[in-house]
Amino acid sequence: MPRASAVACYFSIAIASEATTPTRTVSRRTFLGWWMASLITATTVAAIAPILVYLWPPPPKGEKDTDVKVALDTPINQLKDGQAVKFEAPKDTAFTMVDGGGDNAAGDLAYGGYMVNSGGKMTCFAINCSHLGCSIAINEGAKTFDCPCHGSRFSLDGNVFHGPAVAPLSHLKWKQGENASEIMVGGKSFAAGQA
Repeated sequence: MPRASAVACYFSIAIASEATTPTRTVSRRTFLGWWMASLITATTVAAIAPILVYLWPPPPKGEKDTDVKVALDTPINQLKDGQAVKFEAPKDTAFTMVDGGGDNAAGDLAYGGYMVNSGGKMTCFAINCSHLGCSIAINEGAKTFDCPCHGSRFSLDGNVFHGPAVAPLSHLKWKQGENASEIMVGGKSFAAGQA
């Protein structure tokens, strides 16, 4: 019997403690507040997510930043003052513009360029005209870069000589390769089949 009274005593203490411990109930108003907050949050995320992907798109699959190896027709040490040599991006690569203006912007891609000796200074320009992006050509007689599309002309230092272009040519980041006929140009490499 003493054991039964001990058990009864324990249960009476447990019941008494439950009765004195306040239980937290969720009111209808609190539940509806949580429900509305989660509904508004889900709607906001669903509306903003596509905009964020548009503003910060992921890079295409297989694309990576790299130095692109380019072979020059005329070695750098043989370029005379006022002379330029054209080069093109190898297959599945492109060059990244360092700066821009007009139709060009820093980070845009170019698929060709010019290495120029202007006053003993070697400079690398993207082939894209700053007016509307047409490919410029070297005018060796006038020592200018000419755009065949709309007539813009640029001096060999990349500045506008004659409009309609108003911004200078974009630079490409480069460094000497293993020999004088090779340069490494900052750009991108793409997986096979993408460009």
